[in-house]
Amino acid sequence: MGIYEEGLKIRKVEVTEYNNQWPSMYKEEANIIHKIFGPEIIEIYHIGSTSVYGIKAKPVIDIMPVVRKIHLIDEFNKNMLGIGYEPKGENGLSGRRFFQKGGDNRTHHVHIYQLGNPGIERHLAFRNYLRENPSAAEKYGDLKEELSYIFPYDMDSYIKGKEKLLLEIERKALYWYRSSRG
Repeated sequence: MGIYEEGLKIRKVEVTEYNNQWPSMYKEEANIIHKIFGPEIIEIYHIGSTSVYGIKAKPVIDIMPVVRKIHLIDEFNKNMLGIGYEPKGENGLSGRRFFQKGGDNRTHHVHIYQLGNPGIERHLAFRNYLRENPSAAEKYGDLKEELSYIFPYDMDSYIKGKEKLLLEIERKALYWYRSSRG
């Protein structure tokens, strides 16, 4: 149970050791999501720290479906509600549709992008770079763990605290990703 501040429940920042169940949790949920969106989905990816073997992470599975037409996704909100997802619209990122599952005890995030959106490359570059660079993954995971101890009930400060390293890794990842693809 979380703490309460002025009558509002505050989400605890929890970072755990890598869980070998994360890939199967992704596959199970991706299959369900794929059935909902059907032929609108072109591809679906496991992204975020839970997709990187061995990294410490918040135990929230990040899923990234790539779709043909982003403007059609809102028509599926009722179906997503039916499997426990809260539709959040763009949630701060233009051209994305975001869904979260689990309320204050989040289990899954779904980040939907239309084919060609630069967010797709950014997420895949970051994931693949961390998979290929264990020292960068370890540094990122250790920072997240440290921040979770410093800011156990302050998600905004946790996010802000990892921003500098995240952007540094993202910059290197995009260069590496683009260079490796020719």
